[in-house]
Amino acid sequence: MLDLIIRNGLIVDGTGLPGYRGDVGISNGRLVSVGRSLAHANAARIVDAAGKVVSPGFIDPHTHYDAQICFDPYVYPAMEHGVTSIVTGNCSLSLAPVRAPQREAFSEMFRLIEEMPKAAFDSGVDWRWGESFTGMVDSLSSNLAVNVAPLVGHSVLRMYVMGDNAKREATADELKQMCDVLRECLEAGATGLSTSYVDMDTSLSPVPSRWARHSELEALCSVLGEYGRMLQIVHEFFDAGLTVSRVEMLGDLSRRYNIPTTLSPLFHNDAMGSAVAQVLEAVEREWASGARVWPQVQTRPIDISWNLDQRSLMFLIIPGWWPVLSMSTHEEKMAAFSDPATRDSLVSGLNMLASIPSANLTLNPAQYVIRQVGLDRNQHMVGRTLGDVAAEVGTTPAELLIDLSVQEDLGTWFIRSDIGHKNPQAVGEMLAHPYVHVGASDGGAHVGSFATYGDTGFLFSQFVRNHPAMRLEEAVKKITSDTASIWGLTDRGVLQEGKAADVVVFDADTIDRGPEEASNDFPGDGIRWIRRQVGVQNVIVNGVESWSADQGYIAGARAGAIGIN
Repeated sequence: MLDLIIRNGLIVDGTGLPGYRGDVGISNGRLVSVGRSLAHANAARIVDAAGKVVSPGFIDPHTHYDAQICFDPYVYPAMEHGVTSIVTGNCSLSLAPVRAPQREAFSEMFRLIEEMPKAAFDSGVDWRWGESFTGMVDSLSSNLAVNVAPLVGHSVLRMYVMGDNAKREATADELKQMCDVLRECLEAGATGLSTSYVDMDTSLSPVPSRWARHSELEALCSVLGEYGRMLQIVHEFFDAGLTVSRVEMLGDLSRRYNIPTTLSPLFHNDAMGSAVAQVLEAVEREWASGARVWPQVQTRPIDISWNLDQRSLMFLIIPGWWPVLSMSTHEEKMAAFSDPATRDSLVSGLNMLASIPSANLTLNPAQYVIRQVGLDRNQHMVGRTLGDVAAEVGTTPAELLIDLSVQEDLGTWFIRSDIGHKNPQAVGEMLAHPYVHVGASDGGAHVGSFATYGDTGFLFSQFVRNHPAMRLEEAVKKITSDTASIWGLTDRGVLQEGKAADVVVFDADTIDRGPEEASNDFPGDGIRWIRRQVGVQNVIVNGVESWSADQGYIAGARAGAIGIN
């Protein structure tokens, strides 16, 4: 008797080959039958997949669920989007190895970069594993509903070895220690190393990884080469020339140390649209010379939501705003925004940058949409832009942003949509490129602002159905076997007998990212905006049904694993 049978589905096995009708049988966490009729077989649970697609579980290679998996084994809402495996520890940040005296400094840096409320981080991360990467893996391994392939953060590695002096060149002895610690992490199941060339800490200075000489990265890549593990970087994605240079740098490291490399994110937007072809040509040159360089592309534009009671990175470069948003208490912020002189200064700073044609479009307050208000008399503003409402009441968008927020005790929520990708046809062509890696979802990060969920459904709805750029089978391959192969997850990514039974059942005609909703599921105070899913029916992780459209998140499902396989 089998544990689970999925009957009558269209099997899209992750290889890219055409789908075919058949059954799937699962026993002891493994796929034991794929395609053959199991009409006369018995199982403890039978799923009817008639009219649905049966595919390998989706793999998300760029997440920041590091903190969330400590208190949420299902990584809500990723699982209901069909995600069965995640890569954590991106952008030079991982929860280990971290020494006890460094926990608060690390927490502040992580919370700033990933925009996570302090209450949520402190309530969820109790450091029960101690200081080591091995301890973290062991501690989390028994309480996961998804599979986790953790990266080691370069900034964290430097802090662990160099202490409070991580903002300088490492000595020869410190570099040797870093290599030794990285080796220990890889032995414990780390999938590679992540580093960043853009992020800043709470003092608005470069994170520790940005202080490293290139020779330090070379030494660490030499260790990665011993295991064939990944180097992930966050590059200067806002600059076409630097992006091409990073592609060339990764190509050199990949060839010399025989490692896979990936950089994220690559956008097709106002700053990078005309340069995307140059970047992809550089990638093709590196592959032709024997390197493995995978640019990561999000499937969806970014929706940024925020209110003025919390700090958002989108205001970082606007003169005067960051000190106010960084104030410790709600009362201090209210007093600052209510002060006429401070208000005028903030309005001037925002208007100045918004008037620069080359400035990021996120800085144009006329395009911000009012998404949620607290006072009944303001309900008529919901869904309208600040520019529209400001013209109606005789003020400016920047002034309305502040005045409306103060009127509602800083509880007004705003949204700016369609940041990042601009041209669906061009994005579809990027995603279909053979060397483009579907990733950079940032799931688990920016929990109060970015709607960072729904990449998988958006891939099918936009680039298989609405703006066809690839076949259904090709889209499945992009987020299953391609990702598994790139990251060395050899037991996952295809529906093949003997492989781990990570399976998603979904409706190819309806799968999509669903509506947004405000959720207070995080520990501590505050809400986050998330996207639910549409069209996913069942999610199975290592043979255990963990989510279904009928039951939701299934209590007690803890079949996830942590480590490279």
